Amino acid sequence: MFFRLISEVAGWIKAIMLAFIFAVLISVFILQPYAVIGSSMEPSLEGADLADGQGGDRVIVFKAPYLLGNMPEYGEMVVVDSRVHMERTWKDTLLESPAFAYLTNSDTIETHAWIKRIVGLPGDKIEVSGGAVYRNGELVEEAYIKEEIYRDFHPVVVPDDSVFVMGDNRNASMDSRSVGPIPIDNIIGKVVLRYYPFDRFDFFQEE
Repeated sequence: MFFRLISEVAGWIKAIMLAFIFAVLISVFILQPYAVIGSSMEPSLEGADLADGQGGDRVIVFKAPYLLGNMPEYGEMVVVDSRVHMERTWKDTLLESPAFAYLTNSDTIETHAWIKRIVGLPGDKIEVSGGAVYRNGELVEEAYIKEEIYRDFHPVVVPDDSVFVMGDNRNASMDSRSVGPIPIDNIIGKVVLRYYPFDRFDFFQEE
C-alpha cells in the first residue's frame, strides 16, 4: 500500500513537471499572452492604467514566425523589445515566459516590451508631414490611428536589419520616432487576437 502511494505521488509529480515544461516551451516558442499597458495603441487596443488600477486588454502573441526568421508585414501589430542598444538572447526569451515568471515569483510586466504597428520595413524612407505618414514618398492610408499627428518627423531610412514601428495613438506613443528603428531580432511576436475583455474578443490581421 505504501509503495503504491509513493508510486502514484511520483507519477503526479512527473505529470506536473512535464506539464510545466510543455507550458514553458509553448510560451517561449509559440504563443504568449500579454497585457496591454498604456494608451499608445488606442483605439485598436485599450491599455491598463497603472496609476488608477484600471485593467486593459489581454492579447495573444504568435512568436514562432519571427523566431524562424520570417519578416513582418506592413500594418501588423507586434510586440517589440524597445531596448534597441541591447542584443537579445535566449535568456531574455525564457525570462519573459509567464510560466517561468510564475515559478520564480517574478513580475511579469515587462516595461521594455512594447506593442506597436509595423510602418516601415528595411530600406523604406519614413517621414511624418502634415499630420500623416509617408513611406517612400507616398501617403500611407491608416484607418486605425486615433487622430492626425501633431508633430512632423524628418525622413529616416530604415536600416537593412530593422523595422520602423509606431503606436496607433501617434500623439501619445513612444516608438521608433523616439528610440529609432527596431532591430528585427527585437521583434518578439505578432499580436493575433484579443481574448479579454470577452465582449471585445477579436482576431487581428495586418491592415
